[in-house]
Amino acid sequence: MTPVMVVTMVLCFALSISVAVSIGLASVLGMQVTGAPMLISAKEMFNSINKFPLAAIPFFILAGNLMETGGISRRLVEFAKSIVGGVQGGLPMTCVLTCMIFAAVSGSSVATTFAIGAILIPALIKHGYPTSYAAALQATSAELGVIIPPSIPMILYGVSAEVSIGELFIAGFGPGILISGALMLFVWLYCKWKGWGKNDGDGRMPFGKALWRAGWALLMPVIILGGIYGGIFTPTEASAVAVFYALIVGVVIYREIRLADLYRIVRKSVISSAVIMFVIANAGLFAFLITRAGVPEAIGHWLESVLKSPAMFLLGVNAALFVIGMFIETSAAIIVLAPILAPVAQHFGIDPVHFGLIMVVNLALGMITPPFGVNLFAACTVARISLDRIVTQLIPFVLVVLACLLVITYVPGLSLGLRDLVYAR
Repeated sequence: MTPVMVVTMVLCFALSISVAVSIGLASVLGMQVTGAPMLISAKEMFNSINKFPLAAIPFFILAGNLMETGGISRRLVEFAKSIVGGVQGGLPMTCVLTCMIFAAVSGSSVATTFAIGAILIPALIKHGYPTSYAAALQATSAELGVIIPPSIPMILYGVSAEVSIGELFIAGFGPGILISGALMLFVWLYCKWKGWGKNDGDGRMPFGKALWRAGWALLMPVIILGGIYGGIFTPTEASAVAVFYALIVGVVIYREIRLADLYRIVRKSVISSAVIMFVIANAGLFAFLITRAGVPEAIGHWLESVLKSPAMFLLGVNAALFVIGMFIETSAAIIVLAPILAPVAQHFGIDPVHFGLIMVVNLALGMITPPFGVNLFAACTVARISLDRIVTQLIPFVLVVLACLLVITYVPGLSLGLRDLVYAR
């Protein structure tokens, strides 16, 4: 059964069939080979999405779309530019910083790409940056949407590996800040070398004024994250609070969301949520079948025999995940691989929360690597260029994130330090 499923899935990927359909078709053919009743497929697909934490996904997607339409994202850009926009290369640094703040609410890298990219990609092009560079920068910066909490992939890992989502969220701050800082340092040095961005301070708003204008927008991540870690509401409930807050701010305070806009916003959010849920349902069936076939145990024993130490295990897993992330959508990869790899990582003495951060950061790289990087497609759509034009500009950004991934992998205190501090109380 397993060879049939794997070969079918890989063949479907090669034929550019959608990820969800590829995984689902592979699962159905695997069941046909073993003669298993097809009723199991409906049962397991429903069980895969019948989990309370997954309710956060559509709410966070809706909150991100409300922020984009309601003027919150634009004010966050103005605020970020008031901080770092005064130096050469300040506009690319503004892109990274804005994505970092926006990520603290949206939980989705694609939502971050569209919401921030719609503002900053045209601004970067206007200031003389190549279109390809602007798109590559935006795609990479938006990756922070799944690393800085709240994060949809972290929710999926928590559900799949049965790990505390609250602990995953708080552990994500260290890696998120590291990657943000590294990207800002890199773009500053790169712009100095290229001679770009000498007029990035044009139109920069004074800090006080920008802070005042963005006050309600900046209060949003404070309420969401403060509520989660203060024990006021769960991460799932926080997603509903984010929607309510973004709606009130966009309609009542900023008055940029009209009633006529709500249908378009909700429709867009429903479509995005349905796509993710369909992937989760099919990936859940796939994971159920390979687990019943004993594949996780076999892989675990093989890894234990080949990779003798935790350091070698982590290096091998990172190499494999990097390649897998290029071809398989992040959510599907986490749901399929987390139940397989997390127990093996625990056998090597690796904290499951730390391992979750390694998986999320590594697979998030797949969002900015061809051929199936969803952030790349989103950024190219906003910039109106073809994917092949941004690959050259993308390579340095990928190398920066890879360097950060190595630090995250082999310095567990970066992820677990804050978690241990908070949960030791």
